[in-house]
Amino acid sequence: MLVLPDQLTQEIGPLARDPQAGVIMVESDEWMSRRPYHRQRLAMLLLNAREFADECRAASRPVHCARGSGSIIDLVRAAHRALGAPGAFVCMQPAEREMRAELAPLVAEGVVAFVPHEGWMTTAEDFGPMPKGGWRMDAFYRRVRKRLGIMVDAAGRPEGGAWSFDAENRERWDGVPAAPEPPGFAMTARRVEVEREINERFAHHPGTVDVCALPATLKDTHALWSWALRDCLPHFGPFEDAMSTRSRGLFHSRISPVLNVLRILPHRLVQDVLALDVPLACREGFVRQVIGWREFVHHVHEATDGFRTGLGKAAGPVAQAPGDGGFARWSGRAWTAVGSAPDGVDGGARPAWAAQAGGGCTPLPPAFWGAPSGLRCLDEVVEGVWAEAWSHHITRLMVLGNIATLLDVDPRELTDWFWVAYMDAWDWVVEPNVLGMATYSAGEVMTTKPYVCGSAYVRKMGDFCDGCRFTPGSTCPITPMYWAFLSRHEASLRENPRMSLVMGSVRKRSAEQRRGDERVASIVRELLVHGKPITVEALR
Repeated sequence: MLVLPDQLTQEIGPLARDPQAGVIMVESDEWMSRRPYHRQRLAMLLLNAREFADECRAASRPVHCARGSGSIIDLVRAAHRALGAPGAFVCMQPAEREMRAELAPLVAEGVVAFVPHEGWMTTAEDFGPMPKGGWRMDAFYRRVRKRLGIMVDAAGRPEGGAWSFDAENRERWDGVPAAPEPPGFAMTARRVEVEREINERFAHHPGTVDVCALPATLKDTHALWSWALRDCLPHFGPFEDAMSTRSRGLFHSRISPVLNVLRILPHRLVQDVLALDVPLACREGFVRQVIGWREFVHHVHEATDGFRTGLGKAAGPVAQAPGDGGFARWSGRAWTAVGSAPDGVDGGARPAWAAQAGGGCTPLPPAFWGAPSGLRCLDEVVEGVWAEAWSHHITRLMVLGNIATLLDVDPRELTDWFWVAYMDAWDWVVEPNVLGMATYSAGEVMTTKPYVCGSAYVRKMGDFCDGCRFTPGSTCPITPMYWAFLSRHEASLRENPRMSLVMGSVRKRSAEQRRGDERVASIVRELLVHGKPITVEALR
């Protein structure tokens, strides 16, 4: 059986049904350098793949690891010839559209045969065809809860009288209770090996490596999950949306990187959380992330063929080659991969909504790569991303996504940046979350409005404003950037019922206020695109 880098489990699929089945694995330098991926992401992938191979050997399975500079398709084809395989390598259907496209020629040649992916808790039938106005996560979430009998009574009514306790999950964290420190893992020969390889073979990649912060073995994964259940979940609900400079992760489980490569399965997470004696809002908030949002975005991505179909007026072109997320603009050198991406691998869809204001799209500023922006919220979050290849979902959406959206950053370039910077990123993850939600560039296919805010939200939900050179509600440019964004997109947003209140406020702004908003937004855009920090003086 062919095991792809994000299918590292013996608990489901053909391996679960045949304890004697052999395993074919690949380590492709071309695939790992196709984009300027964070070194920590590469370390996570190599550590877990090699530990998984050892686990298969310990289960008396034959294991063949194909390693080389070529593409995955070249390595698989060569392994098929070398092993003299009488038939196709069986493989669970890839979760990633890009991998499905890459392996399509091997399927046509009879070298690989796909079987259904068993790592999801929901089905296409749960998802259904696109309703008028687009898919909505809350409707999907209710259907799935009822079908699976999760937190519902015999009549299908939700436990606690509500399907979502999101409104209760918006408390600011002021240091109490203390946020737990994530577990570390002892240095091993495998970690030494991978650390050396990353720093030698992939030294041109951005980011730092801390192999002892990464779960690698199944024991490590279970230790991380036990920590999350014990130390995070009891307080997860109220502080789910909080942000802080004192704790990058707060009470988030940090389980998504290993979940997305199937080192632990979603049904295990849900079962364990449902069994916890913690407040209902904590249990429901976590379950909503797993069987609500995670499953939902996967279905949206597959049903739209990676946002290539079903977008109506929001449809846009497909980039011809994988993007670098602004790496070249920041570093001053073009990204150089090992070899060329195989036929069929493109750069992904680029929906058109963000450019409809007439001014086109802004290049992703070097601030996302670590150049100081002057905005403490942005600089703190970016620093954490390049240190850890991770941050929790609110900093992704309401700091990184918000500021980029207010600048009308090219949504494709922002998507590619998230793809290279985060170790839990795959196309089915980042494209719905960035194209569909954060930037609203896919229109109403899966969300009803742009997720944008001014400085008031950032101040309410975190402590980034403390010690910043700007004052919320006064000198901070995020609020005028917010009003300028809404003014630029007024024609598209004024009929949106979920935007009616705020668009009414936009209409009340005087011509002088609007000119002032756009002036600030233009100065910020000009400075950040050229890698310069924003100052109070520059905005006067």
